[in-house]
Amino acid sequence: MSRLPIRLRLALFLAVVAAVLLSLVGGLGYAHLAAGQSHDLDLELRQRAQDLIGPVSRPGSSLTGLAGTGFIERGESFAEIVTPTGRVLDATPTLRGHALLTADEATRASRGTVTIDRSSVPGLDEPARLLATPFTRSGRAAVLVVGDTRENGLEILRRVRSQLLVGIPLLVLLTLVGAYVVAGAALRPVETMRRRAAELSGRDPALRLPVPPGDDEISLLGATLNELLGRVEATLERERAFVAHASHELRTPLALLRTELELAVRRPRRTEELVGAIDSARDELDRLERLAEDLLLLAQAGEGELTVQREPVDVARLLADTGARFAGAAEAAGRRIELGPPDPGAGVMSVDRRQVQQALTNLVVNALEHGGGTVRAQARREPRHVRLIVTDEGGGFGAEMLAHGDERFARDPQSAGAGLGLSIVAAVAAAHGGAHGRRDLHPGAEAWLALPAPMLPAGGESPAAVGRPTMEPASRDGAAR
Repeated sequence: MSRLPIRLRLALFLAVVAAVLLSLVGGLGYAHLAAGQSHDLDLELRQRAQDLIGPVSRPGSSLTGLAGTGFIERGESFAEIVTPTGRVLDATPTLRGHALLTADEATRASRGTVTIDRSSVPGLDEPARLLATPFTRSGRAAVLVVGDTRENGLEILRRVRSQLLVGIPLLVLLTLVGAYVVAGAALRPVETMRRRAAELSGRDPALRLPVPPGDDEISLLGATLNELLGRVEATLERERAFVAHASHELRTPLALLRTELELAVRRPRRTEELVGAIDSARDELDRLERLAEDLLLLAQAGEGELTVQREPVDVARLLADTGARFAGAAEAAGRRIELGPPDPGAGVMSVDRRQVQQALTNLVVNALEHGGGTVRAQARREPRHVRLIVTDEGGGFGAEMLAHGDERFARDPQSAGAGLGLSIVAAVAAAHGGAHGRRDLHPGAEAWLALPAPMLPAGGESPAAVGRPTMEPASRDGAAR
């Protein structure tokens, strides 16, 4: 049954319901008609008995003489007078003197009126209904039996039954066909949406399903599916933009690396020139490696697969390592990196070391590239978070970066970076269940990462036990990622 089309299943269900209801209604109507006929016949027989009791009680009266006088109709109705023991005293000619009641029935009738059905009576050979009632004739107890054939009523019941046996299946068949047609009309918008959905492809993600007018369930389904298609289209566009931007960003360091290598081998060079070319190539490889890590992390975050592998991390050591990593790049640019006074409450926290180190590195790199003056990095313990803060003394983020800095590849037009730094910070914050933010200080800018990571006991892990992480060598130009 479950393999049948829903249109046919609906039609069959309605047809079964119609068959049950029509059968119940027809059966009840038939039973009510039969009961009504019996009731009307009983009333007629009672009235006939009352009319006959007077004439047959007079001396010398005879049922034969009353036949055809209105009290008893010839051919259909009949009457008989019997004693309480069942002996026939008088009867209409059609009965030919045969007793209508047995001795027991006559005895019961002498004590009160009874009704009896007979499949046939003498002289008529038709089903009949009898009514026997006691009365007194010439001072003696007797029983008057009146009856009438039921053939006319049974004929009506047979016709009704025949009509029901023909009409009910016909109505059920019409219900099945009508329900199938109506269900098809109701499901036609669904079929239209299905055909349009079959035409959808990645080449034309802007296609939408046709939504029928109205505010019913099918219209709501179509609107919901179109909203889903809109989200899928937006996701595809983001992924395409991500791939395009990633390809562009990867092309630049690869091209520079190729150029450095070609220049190094094109003609004989002095040792100092080769060392410079190798250092430049190493810087491009470093940038390329960081870019690949950022792209991988963002791809995992976009797929919902950015998992956090927590381990004990000493906050002061984390800041010190980051500052040492970029001290050379800052000095080369005529700037310096300062670490804020250690917050005693920061201590050791349980986070993903690689992800937090990557986010903090991006904040420092952005401050070096886009900011000015001294870059300060510090940690501050808050009631539910540890906030890692990086500030500089430059011109600030600006309205555009404050509004859209979290977006991938959002960067200043003059930046040499890939524009992934703040989006990495946002992804790490989301993965840890934390928060991030930025603001202009006038002068300068501030960016922060708040981690609600569970704190370890103050003496639970020493910095030596935590271990010093292996860091990437700092690039000479401190380019933002």
